[in-house]
Order: sequence, then C-alpha cells, then structure tokens
Amino acid sequence: MAISSTMKKKKEKEEYWKRKELVFLVLYAIAFYAFIIHRSLQLSLDHESELYALRPGWLLPPRLNDVSDAQWRNFRANLPILFLVFALFALLANSLRALFSLKAKGMSFVWLLISLAYLSYLHGACVLFILSIASLNFLLVKIFAQTKYFSPVLWLFNIFFLLCNRVYEGYSFSIFGQQWAYLDNYRGTFRWHICFNFVILRMISFGYDYHWAHQDPLFDQQKHIQRCHTCKSGKTCYRLLQERSVQKEKFSFSIYLAYLVYAPVYIAGPIISFNAFVSQLDTPQNNYTVRDMSWYGLRWLFSFSLMELMTHLFRYNAFAISHLWKMLSPMDIFIIGYGVLNFMWLKFSLIWRFFRFWSLICGIEAPENMPRCINNCCNLESFWKNWHASYNKWLVRYMYIPLGGSQRKLLNIWVIFTFVAIWHDLEW
Repeated sequence: MAISSTMKKKKEKEEYWKRKELVFLVLYAIAFYAFIIHRSLQLSLDHESELYALRPGWLLPPRLNDVSDAQWRNFRANLPILFLVFALFALLANSLRALFSLKAKGMSFVWLLISLAYLSYLHGACVLFILSIASLNFLLVKIFAQTKYFSPVLWLFNIFFLLCNRVYEGYSFSIFGQQWAYLDNYRGTFRWHICFNFVILRMISFGYDYHWAHQDPLFDQQKHIQRCHTCKSGKTCYRLLQERSVQKEKFSFSIYLAYLVYAPVYIAGPIISFNAFVSQLDTPQNNYTVRDMSWYGLRWLFSFSLMELMTHLFRYNAFAISHLWKMLSPMDIFIIGYGVLNFMWLKFSLIWRFFRFWSLICGIEAPENMPRCINNCCNLESFWKNWHASYNKWLVRYMYIPLGGSQRKLLNIWVIFTFVAIWHDLEW
C-alpha cells in the first residue's frame, strides 16, 4: 500500500510539472512569434526601397508583394491556366472512365493522349527526346530484368542521361543534322530536361517493379493488412499499393508511357511508384471521399491565402536574393533565415498539394510530400523524412533497401546523398 501511495504521489507530481511546462511553452511560443512578427514587419518596412523583385500587391492599404522567388512567381502567375487545365483534364478522364467502364489498359490510353497534349504545349518538339529516352529505357528493362546485370545497366543508363541532359541543356536538334535545326524554334514554354528528372525516377521505379515481379515476394501482404489501420478499415493504404506487385501484362508499353507522363504529377510530383499508379489506374483510390477531397481543397485555399498575406507583409526571400541580410545583426539574420525556411516550406507545400489534389480527383492517390509542418520537426531525421516525403520513400525503396539497407548504412548514406545532390542540380 505504501509503495502504491508513493507511486501515486510521484505520478501526480509529474502531471503537475507537465502542466507547468505546457503553460511555459505556450507563453514562450506566443512571446517568440510576437517578437518574430514585429521585427519582421519592421525590417520589411525599413528596407523596402532597397529590396529586389517587389511588385504592386492587392492588400489594402496598398502594399508591395514579394515575388522574388522565380518558382513561386511562375506558379502563381500560371494558376488560372492550371486550374482550367485541371478542370478539363479531370472532367474528360473521369467521364470516359465512367461511360466506358475503363480499366488500366483503357485508362492508360486516355491519360497518354491527354498527357501528350499537355507535354506538347510545355515542351513542343522536345517531346521527341522524352519519348526516345523512355523507349530505350523500356527496351533495356525488358531485356535485362531477369539477368544479374539489371541493376548496373538500369542505373548507368539513367544517370548517364541525367548528367547529359543537364550538361547539354536539353540538346539541340541541330546536332542530329541541319535538316532538323528548324525544330529548335518549337521547344515549348518549359525546359523539358528540368521535368525529366522526375521522369528518370519513374523509369527506375518501373524497372525495379518489373524486376521484382519476376521474383518471390518478400512483402507479407496478410501480416501487413492485420497491422495496418487503413487496410483493416476496408481501404487500401499507399504502402500496400506500392509493395503489392501487379500482373505482368500490366507492364506494357502504353501503361509505362502513361505512367511516365501522367499529367497531374508530371511537372513537380509527388513521386508515385509504378505499382501504386497501375493499381489505381485499374481501381480508383477509395481513401479520400468527396468530402475529404473538398476539405483538402479548402485547406489548400487557406494555405494560399496565408502565403499571399505572408509575401505582402514580410520580405524574407527578397532579403535573401538582394544580399541585404549581410548588413543585418545576427538576430535579424536568424529572423530572415527562419522566415525563408517557412516561406520555402509553404511554397513547396502549395505546389505539391495542388498537383496531388488534381491527381486525387482523377482517382490516383500520390504520397503527401509535406506531411508535417517544418516547425513541428524536432530533429534532422524528422525534417529529412517530412520534406519531399515521396522522394524519401522512393530513395528508401529503390536505393537504400537494394544497397543493403541498415546493414551498410554508413556506405549507403554517402551513395544516396551523392545521387540526391546530382539529381537536384549539377552546380556545387
């Protein structure tokens, strides 16, 4: 009894201090953000005339808008046309699926035609480069998938083009002869070799999923269903879609091309595995109801409004590109750096969630790229897993595990981070 009483008092004492700690943390957070917001506003107003790329805004009273980030500026400017394309493509694809009860093969032709029209606008004649490299990759996978040379052949081929695309800036048609030089006048509105980095990830995904389809499965589907809350409820989680191999006839050229150029996630992702894509091409996702998707869209609109408010009030990115931060005090540099990180998180979150929302409406669920807010990541590992999470999942499945996983962790980390650096940019 004495021991029980002592334990009870100890527990009550712990609860008491936890409540005190919570109160302190809440007060600290309020004070911290009040100071950050106040100082950010002051810095933005004091240095407004010295900052680059500020444009007239729409807030009242009139304020300049920070559109110094090229990615955000282009995405924001193209939102009207993206919404129009979004609506037309989704309506067309969903109507054809419903009218003709289309499955994977039929939907692959629908999405292939829609996506090629989309790519023709984006890249013009450069679509020929994409289709040529993709066709070569398909042939190599089919030839070497069941041989011991498969992995080195697949990786060498894709890394070779990853490097060449950047070194030669997407190539010129004139290198194939002057009779083709006129095609350089029809290169579209968007550099194809930038988007092709995502296509390379999909080509590798197709290759490995086809390779593993010819081997005994290591994934225990029944055990997973027993443990997974989503699968228990009658839905299908993304991991099951990814790990469960599809029938070999689904690895056809038309489905492969539809996967590589699938319009909703073509430009920026999120990255989806071949298995997961084909499974949902056959049977549309059932994890998100109409109500869930409506709420997801409303959350996106709220986040967009928050970004507009942020860029009208604060000049974080303009400070960074104008190099004015070098003239500030250490505390102000911290505030600008912290603000830039939050701006970057919100920017990428909005871009990725826009395309993910489009894909969800079209019946294909892709992984969430920013599942956790940057301010809710307590360590580097958490940050790494929750920033571009679909890429993290891809790296684990197609690099980390094939290289030996945790048994060769120190070696794997260097290989993976080298690939990540090359994949993002060749510049130091």
